[in-house]
Amino acid sequence: MTTPHNGAKKGDIAETILLPGDPLRAKFIAESFLDNVVQFNSVRNMLGFTGTYKGKSISVMGTGMGMPSIGIYSYELIHHYGVKNLVRVGSCGAYTEDLDLYDIILAIGASTNSSYARQFELPGTYSATASWDLLYKAKQTADKKNIDVVVGNVLSSDTFYSPERDVHKRWGSMNVLAVEMEAYALYCNAAAAGANALAILTVSDSLVSNKNTTSEEREKNFTQMMEIALELA
Repeated sequence: MTTPHNGAKKGDIAETILLPGDPLRAKFIAESFLDNVVQFNSVRNMLGFTGTYKGKSISVMGTGMGMPSIGIYSYELIHHYGVKNLVRVGSCGAYTEDLDLYDIILAIGASTNSSYARQFELPGTYSATASWDLLYKAKQTADKKNIDVVVGNVLSSDTFYSPERDVHKRWGSMNVLAVEMEAYALYCNAAAAGANALAILTVSDSLVSNKNTTSEEREKNFTQMMEIALELA
């Protein structure tokens, strides 16, 4: 069974999948960490691979940028390919001076300025949260590997270039740690389908200090985040 966005057949994708936004990061993860790698998708250049990590089957696939894009891919992975555990491995922009470049966040929850949850016709505001089993296992893994992580709330934004000035200060005042663009939709889709989801994020830039990483650094140097995620298979 294929979809308009994924050329994989049933059984080509493992029950646990890592989801970087950048398809080249998916390729890097597959080539750097997985054995017996098979590419299952190249539709729209959204590269997807399945291999083994420490003997366990695991997949990795790009999702593109924004909630509509990860909304499509995560829905199809869950409903058409039987994926049970979806782990976003992405970058984020820090909203607090306590976070520096390369710091890692386990997103326990995702706030949003999006209307993504309206499709579920809920009589209120939905709080999108990570799956406890994945979050707990990720924190245990980080501790065992002596990797410092921060657990907290992030903002999934529909806008990258915002005309609002100092918006990061307002979100930061509510203890929102950082901004990214996908976790809220991933958490909604997983919750609605009874699947598990977690976003593991590496700080790529800071709205406070104005520090930045390069595109190559984001593709190849966020390895500690990847090491945590791979243990969730």
